[in-house]
Amino acid sequence: MASSFFIIGMIILTQTLIGILGNFSLLCSYIILHIMGYRLRSTDLILKHLIVANSLVLLCKGVPQIMSIFGWKHIHSDFGCKLLFFLHRVGRGVSIGSICLLSVFQVITISPWNSRWATLKVTAPKYVVLSLFLCWILQMLVNVIFPIYITGKWSDKNITKERDFGYCSSILTDKAKDASYAALLSFPDVLCLGLTLWAGSSMVLILYRHKQQVQHIRRTDASSRSSPESRATKTIVLLGSTFVYFYIVSFVFQVLLALFDQPSRFLVDISVIIAACFPTVSPFLLMSHNSSVQRLYFAWIRNAKSLLL
Repeated sequence: MASSFFIIGMIILTQTLIGILGNFSLLCSYIILHIMGYRLRSTDLILKHLIVANSLVLLCKGVPQIMSIFGWKHIHSDFGCKLLFFLHRVGRGVSIGSICLLSVFQVITISPWNSRWATLKVTAPKYVVLSLFLCWILQMLVNVIFPIYITGKWSDKNITKERDFGYCSSILTDKAKDASYAALLSFPDVLCLGLTLWAGSSMVLILYRHKQQVQHIRRTDASSRSSPESRATKTIVLLGSTFVYFYIVSFVFQVLLALFDQPSRFLVDISVIIAACFPTVSPFLLMSHNSSVQRLYFAWIRNAKSLLL
């Protein structure tokens, strides 16, 4: 049993390190490209907030879980547990909201000028900052109730029933209250998930229609290359699909955790691994499909080789 916990701990440790490194590298790349004068799209600002939110998820969930598994240090204070859970929930919510905003803004951007979204094509980029600000505020307001039911494992409070999450615990209440709180916390996520699915399917349909319209004039290799907007749309569709997949799998594990008053430590750790999959994978998906970031990395590699030689 100890060896299995050690393996799970190493998986979470590796996943967290790779995810933090990937998100930090991508954020630095966007900042450097901005300093160098590269013209960034309005969706790139949403991606920056997605990177920050993903980093919050990894730091506030992965790092404490690693410390708990290996027994390095425990969080004794209630405030520490409440703050970590709150920041994790906010980061998770902003990550979901950012994917939703990214998909909706992109479907508006690529929609034809004769569509019902034509009037929004010009005005939508102006509301990116406001939308992101409201996303952060909404998640803070929705999740402010969450820390009330979180306590440290070595708290002085006399609590008869609690659910162990490894480094912290949650206070168990009656099932009716749990269901009402779960519905409140899940409503923004479900709404964003629905909008993401709608926007993703709309983007696929628009790309398919565009391909059908121009197929008869595509003859040479040069003319058959997809436009930058088309490549960006495909990247966002891939990112949204990856998010939806991992969100559904994570939701299944969250339901399993909710069914047990005392879930097994193995189930808790596996749910942490699943929840951290998208924040870990997403920066590498974005890097592999962003030509500007790739050129920047190649320039760094060439400079590093020249310095070594």
